[in-house]
Amino acid sequence: MSAPTQRLTPDDLLSAVKGVTAHETDLIATLANVSALVFEALPDLNWAGFYLLRHGELVLGPFQGRVACTRIPLGKGVCGTVAQSKTACIVPDVHAFPGHIACDGASASEMVLPVMLHGTLLGVLDLDSPLKNRFGTAEQKLLEAVLDVVVQALSRGEVVLPL
Repeated sequence: MSAPTQRLTPDDLLSAVKGVTAHETDLIATLANVSALVFEALPDLNWAGFYLLRHGELVLGPFQGRVACTRIPLGKGVCGTVAQSKTACIVPDVHAFPGHIACDGASASEMVLPVMLHGTLLGVLDLDSPLKNRFGTAEQKLLEAVLDVVVQALSRGEVVLPL
């Protein structure tokens, strides 16, 4: 696969994810490429990546952006809350979210989606923006479709989940 010759747009994201996952089943390789594609295709992000469930807590996985929190307890912050509830969450103003974990002080809004594989929580996809009210239902639906493609790709291989 060659490097893109033009910047991706949200309209390109789903087909690009299908392209990078078509013949790949490795967890880390897949999540690394998907986080890079999301970061490039969606404007006004300062962080896009995954936290993986490991031994009862979320551990930093592949991402694009500034240095991030390494471990997040279940039920803490937006990511931990989503991991515990297994329900997507859009936070228009992270400073108004009780217990928000500020990994990057520049983040103003956040969207987190659970990543489920065979009915089991694999982790979460986390997106941060320096703009308040950055995320809406259109991005949520797009990223849910992206995660569907990711899960299909991972389902073709062996993913070991150390829970």
